[in-house]
Amino acid sequence: MSESWVRRVLVGRNPKVTFVRIVIWGASLILVSRFVLMPIRVEGVSMLPTLKESGIKFVNCLAYVRSAPQRGDVVAIEFTGKHLMLCKRIVGMPGETIGFHGGHILINGHVLEEPYVKTPCNWEHEVEQVGPGEYYVVGDNRSMDYEQHTQGRAERSRIVGKVIL
Repeated sequence: MSESWVRRVLVGRNPKVTFVRIVIWGASLILVSRFVLMPIRVEGVSMLPTLKESGIKFVNCLAYVRSAPQRGDVVAIEFTGKHLMLCKRIVGMPGETIGFHGGHILINGHVLEEPYVKTPCNWEHEVEQVGPGEYYVVGDNRSMDYEQHTQGRAERSRIVGKVIL
C-alpha cells in the first residue's frame, strides 16, 4: 500500500502525462532563463557599490522591446557573446556629446548629476560625440584611473537588457 502511494506522488496516475509535464516545465524554464530573465554573475569592481562583486543578478531581456534604454539604466552589454557581458550604467544618449572634467560627466556641456556615484574621481577626457544607435556607458566605481576603466560607446544591438537591482 505505501509503495503505490509513493509511486502515485512521484509519478502520478499516468506516467506519460507526468513525463509530458516535466518536459514542458523544463522547456519553459530554459526559455525563460535564456530569453526573459537571464541570470548573470557580476565579476569585478566597476559597478561598486551598486552591484556587489561575485553576486548573481538577473537581466530583464524584454525591458527594451517596446521602449528605448534610458539614462541611468544599469544594462547588460554583450562583450564577446552571451558568455561574457559587461554591466554598466547608461549616461549618454544617441546624438549627445559627452566628456569628463574634474571628475564630472558633461552631457552637451552640462554636468550630469549622479547620486549613485559614491567614490570621487579626477577623470579628464575630451568631449566626444555619441553616434546614432549608440549609448555611452560607464561603471559607478570611478576610483580607478580613466584608462583602467572599461567604458565607452555601446551599440543598441549589443544591449541585452536591463539589470534588475
